[in-house]
Amino acid sequence: MSPSNQTIHIGLVLFPSYQLLDAAGPVDYLNNHSKQFVGLLNLPELAAKAPTINWYYIAETLNHVYASSGPGQLPTHTFSHPPAHLDYLIVPGPDPAIKFSSACTQFFQTQFPKLKGLLTVCTGSIALAQTGILDGHKVCSNKWVLRELAKAGSLRKEITWIGDRRWIVDGKIWSSGGITAGIDLAAEFARVHFDPELVEVAKAVSEETPKPDRPDDWAKLLDGIELN
Repeated sequence: MSPSNQTIHIGLVLFPSYQLLDAAGPVDYLNNHSKQFVGLLNLPELAAKAPTINWYYIAETLNHVYASSGPGQLPTHTFSHPPAHLDYLIVPGPDPAIKFSSACTQFFQTQFPKLKGLLTVCTGSIALAQTGILDGHKVCSNKWVLRELAKAGSLRKEITWIGDRRWIVDGKIWSSGGITAGIDLAAEFARVHFDPELVEVAKAVSEETPKPDRPDDWAKLLDGIELN
């Protein structure tokens, strides 16, 4: 995708007690590539290459949703009344035992075929497993939680769980491991989708050196554990 003069519509799903950095890390990092942000850097030629990014915050109701820390986030849309158009969805990690409402499940099952990409962070993929949309795909998640669920025999068998990577891209599913891996996933998304000069400036402004998918230092958490 060429980002020049493009408008990208990204939704962030808000579950109760979602991990704040799961959401804030990827959202802020991706937004550093936006026309709105680059315009603040007084780099007009680079801003011309940057996309306009429209953000939407989607939850069960329009009431404040409280993350693992910080102030409440006010949703802009609900699962029953989503944005008219979404290109991408980001799903930060909630309690992995969360049970989706019928409206939530229907939202994901309806939106997924229309999306250009679905990005999950940490336990976001474990929560999404109940919808069936990850079936047949290779998916990363929080390795600590994967270990405990594997021991309990609770992992969804239709998904190939990946335990030795920080993130993985399988088709239009972009999934990452625990918490901070979401920033690395966002960096890879930016590398693939945005202008190279824009990507380098965003890394410099963020003072960020993204980690590759592997080797993953935290794969050791799953030593001796069969995930599939």
